[in-house]
Amino acid sequence: MSDKQQILEVYLHEYEKLKEEQAQRIGFRDNMLYVTLGVFGGILSFALSGKNNNYALLVIPWVCLILGWAYLVNDEKISAIGRYIRYTLVNKIQELTGNADIESIFGWEIAHRSDKRRFRRKIEQLIVDEITFVLSGIVALLAFWFLVSQPPLAINILCIVEFILLIVLAVEIFIYADLGVGR
Repeated sequence: MSDKQQILEVYLHEYEKLKEEQAQRIGFRDNMLYVTLGVFGGILSFALSGKNNNYALLVIPWVCLILGWAYLVNDEKISAIGRYIRYTLVNKIQELTGNADIESIFGWEIAHRSDKRRFRRKIEQLIVDEITFVLSGIVALLAFWFLVSQPPLAINILCIVEFILLIVLAVEIFIYADLGVGR
């Protein structure tokens, strides 16, 4: 086996491992939505089961922040793996093999980003992410303020901090939405 063939084998093995990691991260990321909804249901059922339980609503913004951040980090890594394959690994293989036809090297990595409906789907996913991880936390804060009259100053400060952190998360989700089309 020549040096070029050995290097190509290394690149192909790297590709396989990256795709495995990407698939695991996709599964984890997608499950975060279900976990988030389940946790919301549990907290809401407790919070709304009695007047003294309204303070439990203040847990929802923290759940939104923690699970939303975990979701965002995994989503970004999924995109980063795709970018690495499309821009770095494909270029390494092109240089090694002398094949300049980018579509023939890992064509799926480019083709699925060129789907006519990709932009619309990414916008819809952005909306779902913002509703799940940001709006639901804000609604919980508003419900708390509506249900609890005159909470202590420390609780009001906590609510403001939660609100600000939710806005930061909303901005980060928008920034990392990967709305691009094509390569």
